[in-house]
Formats: sequence, C-alpha cells, structure tokens
Amino acid sequence: MNFLSMFKKTSKTGKDSTIGSEELMDGTTAAAGDEDIETALSLHPSWQLPQEQEYVFRFLANELETLKPNQISLSGIDIDVEPATGDFLVKAFFRSSLDQAISVGEVELMLMDEAGKTIGSQQFDMNELGEIAPRSARPWVFVFTKDNLFVEEPPAENWTLAFNVQSMVPHKLELEESWEKGLPAEQKVALEEVVSNLPKLKPREVNIAGFQVLKQDDGSIAASVFIRNGHSKQINIEKLPLELIDASGEMVASGSFDIGSLPVNANTTKPWTFIYPKDMVTKEDPDFSRWTIRIPQQDA
Repeated sequence: MNFLSMFKKTSKTGKDSTIGSEELMDGTTAAAGDEDIETALSLHPSWQLPQEQEYVFRFLANELETLKPNQISLSGIDIDVEPATGDFLVKAFFRSSLDQAISVGEVELMLMDEAGKTIGSQQFDMNELGEIAPRSARPWVFVFTKDNLFVEEPPAENWTLAFNVQSMVPHKLELEESWEKGLPAEQKVALEEVVSNLPKLKPREVNIAGFQVLKQDDGSIAASVFIRNGHSKQINIEKLPLELIDASGEMVASGSFDIGSLPVNANTTKPWTFIYPKDMVTKEDPDFSRWTIRIPQQDA
C-alpha cells in the first residue's frame, strides 16, 4: 500500500500534542527565547511524490500552529481504517522546533479520543522517519495494529496522538518501604545489578522471575521473586496464584497469595517474598539447583 497517497484531504481532524525536547531525548542544545517558530515541510529523502501530493503536504504544513523553542510535537491529520486487518492508519506530522537535526529511537505512542481516554498504544521505531531537519514537520503514517487498539472505530475528530514519555524512562528497581529500610546498601546494589541484566521486557509485558528460594525449619518455603512491570502505567497486585517447580520439573508447592494491594510502578521491577506454609508444600526433598516459579496455566 502506498501510504503517501492517503494524504488527500486538506483538513485535519486531530489535535496537537507537544512536549519539551528534553523529555524525549538527551543531548539536544536548548535555544533561548520565547519566539514563535514555524516548522517547514520536510519530506523523507526516499519519497518520490507527484506535484499534487506535495501540494497537499505543503498546504497542511502551512496550516500548523507555531511552536515554542525546544519543542517536539505530533500533529494529528486524520485516521483511516485498513479494511482487511482493522488496523488504524494514523496520519500525523512529527514536528521539531529545535535548531539542530534530530533522530529519535523507539518510543510508545498513545492514541486518545476527544475525552482524553487512551484508545490505542503501540511501540514505534521512530528511526524509520529518518533524520528530522531543524524547525521542520515530517508527515508520516503510524500504523496501529488491531491488537494494540481498544476500540473498533476511530474517533471522528479532536483525537490526539501523543508520546508516552514514561516509556522512555530506563527500567529500574523499586523497593517497598520495608525492603528499603531492611536491606543493607550492598544488597540493594546487588539487586540493581541483577535487574539490569534481566532480559528486556516487551511493551506492556508483566512477568515473575524468581531469584532466591529457601526451605525453612518449620517446613515452609520462602520464594523471593521479581515482579516485573513493562507497562507505562502502574499496576496493582492483589491476589497471585503461584506454582513452585524444582529442577526435575516436579511441583514443589502451590498456592494463592492474597497480598492486599501491592503497587508496582510503571517500568519498574519490585522484589517480593512469598512464603508457602507447610500445608502447601507437596514435595519433601526438592532439588533447587534450578527452579521456576510461575502463574498456573488456565485450562482452555
């Protein structure tokens, strides 16, 4: 499909979403002042456009509102639906008021309706847009696949395409207050190192990774895990069923833990210890040379 040929309308149904350049990327040089900055049309160097298509782009670009210094903006044009897949084809300008060329890597974009409710979110590799020239606006089609959408039909007007800045924040260790107070500094450093070496989470992925298991004198088993949140928003763990599996692949213990409310902030990993009382333990002499803790599979 030739996405560029879809830019036929000279009116826009979307709104603008603007952030400071420092929120999205490091190493940019901030310009002083508070002037209004117009952004000129910037086409991808690989594009070959007929004159009438370029005219549509220029008309749309000339209608955009001015930016202030050191801003990056997404200006929504309109949304089409791909009939064969149900994907949303979101047409927008990526704009920069910086005095230097920039390139942006992977970032999550959110699609929101008129009321500000998120109706889609997806990770995009912004390197595909190429280098963005100083004080320019580059048209692009952001394809939100159906599995990343929360509605069937796109909003007709006043929708917004926005950067999820939280998705750019490096994943980090988060400790509950009791852990923060109780752990020595060297153990905190050790946990941070382990977390930094764990496989990278996919966008919106949540998983459990075990890191220590101890059999207690009273016959109970304490399993310490990392609860890893790849979402760009906080999650709350209230009840969690967990199975403990040893090196032989046999189940050692199983139970459901009522935590109450354990918040795990966006893009963080939180350690927690689950204690299986003796009556939950089903194997007397487990082999913990290797072990796994997992959420039970739901029967189909």
